[in-house]
Amino acid sequence: MKATQLAQISLTKDHTGATTNPIYLSTAYQHEKLGCSTGFDYTRTKNPTRSQFEEAFAKLEGGKYSFATSSGMASIQLICNIFKPNDEILVSFDLYGGTFRLFEFYEQQYNIKFKYVDFSNIEEINVAINKNTRAFFIEPISNPLMCSVDLDPLYQIAKEHNILTIIDNTFLTPYLSTPLKDGADIVLHSATKYISGHNDVLAGIVTVYDDYLGEVLGQFHNMIGATLSPFDSYLLLRGLKTLHLRMDRATSNAKHLSVALNQLDSIDEVLFSGQTGMLSIRLNTHYSVDSFLQNIKLCIFAESLGGTETFITFPYTQTHVDMADEEKDKRGIDEYLLRLSIGIEDYEDIYADILQALKKSKKEGVSL
Repeated sequence: MKATQLAQISLTKDHTGATTNPIYLSTAYQHEKLGCSTGFDYTRTKNPTRSQFEEAFAKLEGGKYSFATSSGMASIQLICNIFKPNDEILVSFDLYGGTFRLFEFYEQQYNIKFKYVDFSNIEEINVAINKNTRAFFIEPISNPLMCSVDLDPLYQIAKEHNILTIIDNTFLTPYLSTPLKDGADIVLHSATKYISGHNDVLAGIVTVYDDYLGEVLGQFHNMIGATLSPFDSYLLLRGLKTLHLRMDRATSNAKHLSVALNQLDSIDEVLFSGQTGMLSIRLNTHYSVDSFLQNIKLCIFAESLGGTETFITFPYTQTHVDMADEEKDKRGIDEYLLRLSIGIEDYEDIYADILQALKKSKKEGVSL
C-alpha cells in the first residue's frame, strides 16, 4: 500500500487532465474583494505547489501538519523556536555535526540547555531528566556511528514527564518508519537526502499531529520565512515517487557490503544498523584514508547522503569539522572513520571500487 501511495503521490485531478502537479511560481495571489481569499495570499505564507508536497508528506507521516523549509538545518532551527531560556533538551550523544553546531549556538546565545545522553541507557535518561527538561531530540540511527535506539521506552518516559519527543528521521524516512504513529510529537527530515534522492534539492520538512504544535510551528514558519521554493517542492514530490525503490535497493546493497567489508583486514570496524543504505567503516591504521579517497573511481568523495550515487564522507573534517576534537574523541569520530551512503548502483561495482582503492592505500608490508 505504501508503495502505491508513493508512486501516485503527485497525481492531480484537475480539469486539464495533467498527471503531474503544476509548479506555481507566483509570489502573490489576486483577491476579488476585501475579506475574500482563495486561500493563497503570499507565497511565503502558502504556495500551492509547496502545499501539495506538505499535505502529501503529512499523510505519509501519519501527521496533520507538515512545514517544508529551505534546508534540513532550517527545520531544526524552526523547532528550536518553541523553546525558551533555561529549557533543557536531552540529545542523542552521537549526532550530525551540523545539529551539534546549531545547538551550541542556541545554548550560548539563548541559554537553552542541550544535554547529550545515551538514549539506549534508560537509567541514564531517568537520572538526566529534571524540572527544566522539555524535550528529547533523538536520531534513531545516529550519525555517523549508526547506533540504533529503541524508541518505545522513550515515548513512555516522555509521556510520563510531559516531555516532547523530537525524531530526526532523515536516515529512515517515512517509508521505513513513521514515528508520529508510534508516539513521537515532532518528526523532521533533511529532505535534501533520501526524500529528494537525487542530490539536486536543498530542503527540510517538519511534521506534527498535534493541533497546538501545528499552530505554533506554522506561525514561526511564516514569520521566519525559511520556506521551500515551489520548484524544489515539485522536485521533492518527484523524488518521493521512487523513495521505496531507492530505499530497498540501497539497503540491499548496504547489507551485502557490510558483510563483505567485515571480512577485510584493512577495515577494523563496520558500523551498520541493518537498515537503510547508511554505514560507516573504520580503516585499519596501516591504511591511508587520504590515499583511499583519492583512489576511489566509482564512489564519490562528497559531503551528503541519500542520493542514487554512492557517497563517501570523512566526518572528521567534513560533517563534524566544527565539533571540538575532545568531543569527537568522546564519540569515536577519529581520522580513520568514513561514512558511506550506499547508492543504487550494482553492488559488485561498489565493492570492487572500494576494494581497489583499499589496495592502493595500504602501507608498506601490510597485506589485504
